Amino acid sequence: MVNNSKEVQVKLMKGLLDLIILQFLSSTPMHGYQIITKIRRSFGVYFGPSTIYPLLNTLEKKNYVKSEWNMNSERPRKVYNLTNEGRNLLNFTEDSLNFICRKIGTPGVSKNDLLENNGPQHALRPLLKKMEESKTLI
Repeated sequence: MVNNSKEVQVKLMKGLLDLIILQFLSSTPMHGYQIITKIRRSFGVYFGPSTIYPLLNTLEKKNYVKSEWNMNSERPRKVYNLTNEGRNLLNFTEDSLNFICRKIGTPGVSKNDLLENNGPQHALRPLLKKMEESKTLI
């Protein structure tokens, strides 16, 4: 059971990795290493640079994120920011996840609940929180 749980979690993470990155960037700009570290700390799953950087480049080509070089630190870092198109994708994701939840007979996350609890967020955040909590069971 433990191996199956971990396998399911990794499969979900791979399928949602682009949206997880966009969700992280919705709260603060980050460079690639910060994203890699946050994924590992949050979920206990390691996705290395060979996975994250090509995905960030793809997200940038699709105009979901925008990067700028930060030259103010010891080491220059490319910092990624979420664009309006990226926010729109997260909003669409919220609606899509709620639709899927309704179709499979589980309650979705209402926008009012999200706004009341922690400010404007997306349905992905509660899903990420549940995945993060479940890592302790794995």
